[in-house]
Amino acid sequence: MIFRRVIFRLTIRFAALILATAVFAAEQRPGAAPAAAVAPPVASSPPTASSASPAQLALARSVLVDSGIASSFRLIIPQYLEQIALSVTRTRPEMVPDLNLVLAAVRPEFDKKVEEMIDSAAQLYTQRFSQKELEDVAGFFKSASGRKYVGMLPVLMSDMFVAMQAWSQKISVDMMTRVREEMRKKGHEL
Repeated sequence: MIFRRVIFRLTIRFAALILATAVFAAEQRPGAAPAAAVAPPVASSPPTASSASPAQLALARSVLVDSGIASSFRLIIPQYLEQIALSVTRTRPEMVPDLNLVLAAVRPEFDKKVEEMIDSAAQLYTQRFSQKELEDVAGFFKSASGRKYVGMLPVLMSDMFVAMQAWSQKISVDMMTRVREEMRKKGHEL
């Protein structure tokens, strides 16, 4: 349960960061619609390989780091290692000392994999954003407001997670109540 909650929080944070970045970039385009009118695409085809310059890739990496998305990737490794430790030692507590040594030994190998994900994400950014858009987004995240935004995200995501749990429970109950009412009108009891 805790593992699912952590992954859910990471997913929400990641999605919020991407949406915020996309909205900001969209607003920077001349003649762009205001944020309220910008909607994420319903379906998107995968981007094709691009020939981004090293400078453009570096800029995309900067956006990933400064926006906090890269740190979200970095959080996954220790959390997965912790889950392995919990699942193994729950049934085999005698393995704790050796398992701790093994986990410490393999962590650097998997920490390097995070860089691969950051590189992949940077490549995706260069396929979806122009050089100018990346510069605008990077500028925002380097600004005082951008740094505050990134700094406040963990608190906001935590608050939203709590609010979303209450909201989803209420929606679930309200929805089932309405379905029961409508089914009762058709002569069915649920």
